Amino acid sequence: MRKYDGLFIFAGTARDEVLDKVVEAVSAEITNLSGTILSTEMLGKKTFARPMQKRDNGFYVKIRFEVAPEAIEKMKKRYKLMDDVFRVQILAVDEQLENRLAEQTREIAARAAARAEAEEAAAAQAAEAAAEVEQATDDDD
Repeated sequence: MRKYDGLFIFAGTARDEVLDKVVEAVSAEITNLSGTILSTEMLGKKTFARPMQKRDNGFYVKIRFEVAPEAIEKMKKRYKLMDDVFRVQILAVDEQLENRLAEQTREIAARAAARAEAEEAAAAQAAEAAAEVEQATDDDD
């Protein structure tokens, strides 16, 4: 089983309730081929840069799933038969790249937390110093 990202473009004339049924049908095709849906992200209605097949917009949906590599071709053939599916792009997920990006994100978050902690400590030290100066000026009066 490998992870894949599928970008699906559905006909722009579909309504929300119809779109949900079409997304369910697409997801059902994945599960019928012993796949697993990991996430579904509705990207919304987008206008094409130029009209294609007399259409100027479509609903974009990104589905991340796991399936056996040999099932991809079967899946693409089935999607071509579905009237509401306008375009499909399926890309294999690079797990090593994702792991590196996750590690970099954790490192950036750790550095940001350390920086915030240092700034908080510096602010507390500055407030303490200001209080001492105010105390000293009050003692002089």
